Amino acid sequence: MGKKNKQFVEEITPMEVDFAQWYTDVILKTDLVDYSPVKGFMAIKPYGYAIWENIQQYMDKRFKETGHKNCYFPLLIPESLLQKEAEHVEGFAPEVAWVTHGGKEELAERLCVRPTSETIICEMYSKWLKSYRDLPFLYNQWCSVVRWEKSTRPFLRTSEFLWQEGHTLHETYEEAQEETLRMLDIYKETAEEVLAMPVVTGQKSEKEKFAGAYATYTMEALMHDGKALQAGTSHNLGKHFTEAFDIAYSDRDGELKNPYHTSWGVSTRLIGGLIMVHGDNRGLVLPPRVAPTQAVIVPIASHKEGVLDKAMEIFSDLKQEIRMELDDRENYSPGWKFNEWEMKGVPVRIEIGPKDIEKGQAVLCRRDTLEKEVVQLDNLKERVQLLLDDIHNNLLYSAKTMRDEKTYYVKNLEEMKELMSTKPGFVKAMWCEERSCEENIKEDTGVTVRCIPFEQEHLGETCAFCGKPAEKVAYFAKAY
Repeated sequence: MGKKNKQFVEEITPMEVDFAQWYTDVILKTDLVDYSPVKGFMAIKPYGYAIWENIQQYMDKRFKETGHKNCYFPLLIPESLLQKEAEHVEGFAPEVAWVTHGGKEELAERLCVRPTSETIICEMYSKWLKSYRDLPFLYNQWCSVVRWEKSTRPFLRTSEFLWQEGHTLHETYEEAQEETLRMLDIYKETAEEVLAMPVVTGQKSEKEKFAGAYATYTMEALMHDGKALQAGTSHNLGKHFTEAFDIAYSDRDGELKNPYHTSWGVSTRLIGGLIMVHGDNRGLVLPPRVAPTQAVIVPIASHKEGVLDKAMEIFSDLKQEIRMELDDRENYSPGWKFNEWEMKGVPVRIEIGPKDIEKGQAVLCRRDTLEKEVVQLDNLKERVQLLLDDIHNNLLYSAKTMRDEKTYYVKNLEEMKELMSTKPGFVKAMWCEERSCEENIKEDTGVTVRCIPFEQEHLGETCAFCGKPAEKVAYFAKAY
């Protein structure tokens, strides 16, 4: 065997030494993405894209179950459309990429590459909506958007990313609000039931809300390094856009009315989140319900008679219900394969060799705890399926435990500063909800308001930071 086959998988920088380098090592060495010639634009490789497909398939099913339909809107948006909603264009102006030429000819009007699609969608909705009988509009699109970021990191913040954006229209404010919160609930369900990633849900502050929104709601996850990640948002846009874009319909009394509008989206940032919530110093730890490969069979002494045949038999049986791989590569040792599949985060490894076949058994190794167990072949499929559910539950429990251990209550700014410098995480505190106070906190600590959670606690009567009367608890953290 050559030297390559004697070495184990390349080393990954320990997260305790350099968390940012650990993250980069993991995504590159597990073949999730590669850097493209344009800074900030990532090429998503098959293993990374398969994770996104599994997220997408689950969410698309949930959207359709709640009455939504998919459609598609143009990539390019005329500058004049952006100008129709001043607050919106101001919020995105620094990140917009512009198209100025078509071939050799300069365009009469600049076209922006969509940073989000409110404007172009509203332009089309103004043509499509006629009567209250047409409502609600429950539409969604899967696409990519471009936001010209100064500092980028694959999945977490890239100049182009994949996402879905739902845009709905409703007769009443109450219907729009119900839709806004329903979609946030679906996002939370996806995060916790598919990605095993616990989240805190609540409302964004006025400063942090989406440009042009009446109210923005968010789900926030906590990463291994104590930083928060905004994992998805849902916006009640009121009539800001429908009035600006003259979207009107004839109501039940024959009068022209502007409908209420929502938008909501999650992106490939979710993949960055699950890496940083579950990963360890061996590499990825993928939740089973989103893992491209849920179980891999590694034959031992595959050159011996009957081993590959039995491995293929098991593979053929299990692949009907489980996403499977059979690693029958001859030029790598079993030890090398074990390390590679552990690095790639595959939830379950099935080992089978001549002695196992004699005893009618296989050895299972679970990625989350690295524990091994011997299972009779007659019970193998059932045991793997049970193990996949157990791994999901354990990952969710472990992530919740980590989050809870890194969630603190503070009474003043000095306590916040001390925590952020020694053991960062979520900080809960009474807050006055005033913008000036929020800006002072960020300037002094680099910490932002992540959300005002739906689940409130009574921790006092005054703001922990300025002493003014306070009615709400807020979550604070440094964030990606």
